[in-house]
Amino acid sequence: MPEAYEQENPLQPLQEITEALSSGQFVHVRRLLAKTAPSDTALLLESSPHKTRFKLWSLVDPDVQGDVLEELSEDVRLSIIARMEPEHIAAATEDMDDDDLGEVLRSLPEPVYKDVIEAMDSQDRDRATTALSYQERSAGALMNTDTVTIRPDVSIDVVLRYLRLKGELPEGTDELYVVDKDNCFLGSLPLTSLLTTMPDAIVREVMDDECESIPITMDESEVAQLFERHNWISAPVVDEQAHLLGRITIDDIVDVIREGAEHSMLSLAGLDDEEDTFAPVVKSTKRRSVWLGVNLLTAMLAAFVASFFESTLGILPFLAVLNGIVPSMGGVAGSQTLTLVIRGLALGHINDTNQKFLLTKELAIGALNGVLWAVLIGSAIALWKWDLTIGLVIAFAMFMNLLAAGIAGAVIPLILKRMNIDPALAGNVVLTTVTDIVGIFAFLGTATWFLI
Repeated sequence: MPEAYEQENPLQPLQEITEALSSGQFVHVRRLLAKTAPSDTALLLESSPHKTRFKLWSLVDPDVQGDVLEELSEDVRLSIIARMEPEHIAAATEDMDDDDLGEVLRSLPEPVYKDVIEAMDSQDRDRATTALSYQERSAGALMNTDTVTIRPDVSIDVVLRYLRLKGELPEGTDELYVVDKDNCFLGSLPLTSLLTTMPDAIVREVMDDECESIPITMDESEVAQLFERHNWISAPVVDEQAHLLGRITIDDIVDVIREGAEHSMLSLAGLDDEEDTFAPVVKSTKRRSVWLGVNLLTAMLAAFVASFFESTLGILPFLAVLNGIVPSMGGVAGSQTLTLVIRGLALGHINDTNQKFLLTKELAIGALNGVLWAVLIGSAIALWKWDLTIGLVIAFAMFMNLLAAGIAGAVIPLILKRMNIDPALAGNVVLTTVTDIVGIFAFLGTATWFLI
């Protein structure tokens, strides 16, 4: 039965484990967790309410707690670490890769971080200091130092004998890195070339001296784009003097891509991408209230604009029934453009050279959509109210708002990006404000001008 859990969805034994915990069958739960991969244990912890989560954590084998911590989201990791002693955290991080060690330590509150550093031995303390010296979300923060290096003037036979003596290769190794006596990066020797080249050949003759390296300061999103473009499994990381410092592997890039996707999706709803699904009620309420408050302010601003036309609505109350149509259509059209532009920015498709074309394109789309829907909705309202003037009024307002929505959906994320504000987080709020105000002003303003 324990072996079966290795093959099943890790969420399936959740109910059984919860029932076992409730009935005090801790030995049974410990056995189940011992047969579960660290990544699956992390998923199980993230899928459990707080009380169950902490009971489960206490039953996780201390030898694999570090591996589990690596896989947890920041919010869940912090909630667990908050209940651990600094020496236990130091022990759990002892065998972590450098990039994972840096990520875990960066997520700790300052007092806890200092206590954990003091509890480490000198070797781990040096590793931690080095890992934390690199800027967060840079190539250095993603990098591992477990590289295999060789010299260009040795034969393939010497390299093979060296690897046999070494006994094993770091996980995810697909190429060996060629360096000179000063550890400057010269190129790479793929394992496929190593295995298919004659033993008496010299490394310099068969190595790839055009292998692209990654600057240690490069942003992780740019690194991910390089991996995607070149289909890399690993890539060397160098400093400004071309000294080889380490490598980045595809598993780290998968995490970057996944986190980026989660961030974009949740930011559009005003949520933190590290938010714990099972966080306490008060904590979750505080986080969500911030953006609810921002949305309330924008709604109040739209209501303030509408208040200028109270007299119009008093004379022609049927306009209140139609007033929601124009802002709603503008909001949908603008969100479509906004989402596409944010995606283009994230993938690196949009830059200074093509922004003018993009704005022109979205302006044209807004104009065409504006004409199409202005005619359709204007005709429908004119027939419904049997009044051509009302139809023309809402048609004009619809055209103006769809045109404004297209322009705003393209311009807003570009402006926010230049201001170093996350477009995914703030774009929707700003867009909604624009489409609501333009829609209300265009419809009620035009109605006031022509109908009263």
